[in-house]
Amino acid sequence: MDGRFTAKEVFEARDRIRDYVYKTPLEQSIYLGRDGREYFFKLECLQTVKSFKIRGAINKMLTLTDEQRKKGVVAISSGNHGASVSYGAKLLGIEKAVVIVPETTPKAKTDKIEFYGGQVLRLGKNYDEADKLGTEYILEHDMTKIDAYYDDVKIYGGQGTVGVEILEQRPDIDTIVVPIGGGGLITGIAVAAKAIKPDIRIIGVQTEACPAMIKALEDHVFYHEYPVTGDTVCDALVGGVGKLSYEIAGDYVDDIIQVSEPSIRKAVKYMIKDEKIIAEGGSCTTVAAVRDFRERVGGKKVALVISGGNIDGDLMVSLLND
Repeated sequence: MDGRFTAKEVFEARDRIRDYVYKTPLEQSIYLGRDGREYFFKLECLQTVKSFKIRGAINKMLTLTDEQRKKGVVAISSGNHGASVSYGAKLLGIEKAVVIVPETTPKAKTDKIEFYGGQVLRLGKNYDEADKLGTEYILEHDMTKIDAYYDDVKIYGGQGTVGVEILEQRPDIDTIVVPIGGGGLITGIAVAAKAIKPDIRIIGVQTEACPAMIKALEDHVFYHEYPVTGDTVCDALVGGVGKLSYEIAGDYVDDIIQVSEPSIRKAVKYMIKDEKIIAEGGSCTTVAAVRDFRERVGGKKVALVISGGNIDGDLMVSLLND
């Protein structure tokens, strides 16, 4: 366990960002529940910029010095974090916000970045390449990096407020299921939720196309970079894991389930057609996990974190027509 990050960071973030983010609904699923089990969607797809990432981004930017704000901020992002940094910078009067994204980032995400005033730079074929090139850019321009998930406790603290809200809304929740990309969201949620309710179970979910955290914990190796195998609808979940999440996840996360891309695609379609919720592929890994591994997920009152809603329009139409 890493002593740098504790539940105190999350509780402080909760107070700091309260006036800047929505307390998103925790809505019971109409169709998933059976055999005495109830499932609840934590709808971060309805959050400002339609992603949980605003929580960590705004928490970090609220702690910057005047000098740092003047020089500007940079995010390296697959899209949602970048939109959050762009929005947060505008909200806080930070005039220069640059967002570096992989060349493959969906237009739905870059449109939002630019709408909020951020400058988009497309660098690299994937997140790991974008990260390398973006790091060089930050050093060259002497700007502050607003990190998505590597090891910034202010980012992790902001993300963890999702877990605090879930237990405020439904104290009887016994299991929280969370998508894993870099791991900032599940780490923040796990540390906070277990401080409030020590016996709560935290289940992570990854796509089979990029099971970076699963392999990192199995191999006892920190994978800052990790390859993507085949096509994926989970662009927000690909790449390596965060250093802090790798160090902490083993102590706080009870299980991590790997789901297939076909199952994720079906889950996106299910959410739109049956639950009437628009959610991106990475978010729907949690739904796929319940549909395919109900017993392994377990629990009686289960919260599924629907982490974002920025699905590309063409992809959504394609999935609905599958």
